[in-house]
Amino acid sequence: MSRIVVFGAAGKSGSRVVAEAAARGHEVTAVARDLTRLGGLPDGVRAVAGDVTDPESVAALAKDADAVVLTVGGPEARLYTDAVATVVAAVRALGPAAPRILHMGGGASLLGEDGVRIYDAPGFPQEFKPYAIGQIQALDAYLALGDDVTWTYLSPPPVHFAPGDRTGRYRTGLDRPVIGDDGEARISYEDYAVALVDEIEKPEHLNRRFTVGY
Repeated sequence: MSRIVVFGAAGKSGSRVVAEAAARGHEVTAVARDLTRLGGLPDGVRAVAGDVTDPESVAALAKDADAVVLTVGGPEARLYTDAVATVVAAVRALGPAAPRILHMGGGASLLGEDGVRIYDAPGFPQEFKPYAIGQIQALDAYLALGDDVTWTYLSPPPVHFAPGDRTGRYRTGLDRPVIGDDGEARISYEDYAVALVDEIEKPEHLNRRFTVGY
């Protein structure tokens, strides 16, 4: 059993990570800035008000954790890098006993068939650029870290990522989307959560990014 802290637990992905981890018997702390948004939590999950960009909040929650999961998002690109900087500082301060960081990343930093980053390909939607560049900068921040911090950045497919069924199956890749039989990269929030909790239980992508799809 691991002690898992999930920031952004009220969101579509965060709530599913909480549910998946709790169902497997982990000790889960669900964190949101507004506790009223944390309705219907699984039995045994602790609800805590907190802000992933607040050093005191993050330090207090990271202190007793085995894994800190970031599933936060928003249209301000700086949110992502501020979240990374805050969590990394808290983890570093804890030394050898520090938890591992797992970050719900973006798909726009993945590479297309031509080797061009999806964000840089012609026709990338303008409305998604603030989210995408924030997640790209977050990945760059992790890649610039030394070995004193243990992290994993999990990218969903760049387009087809939505609520759906939990099948418990998925395939993994590294820097290119995982393409299915239909020629598309896709996964449900539910199976994304399965992959993330699997990575907590059996680490295979330490200090690197990976992605998942059917």
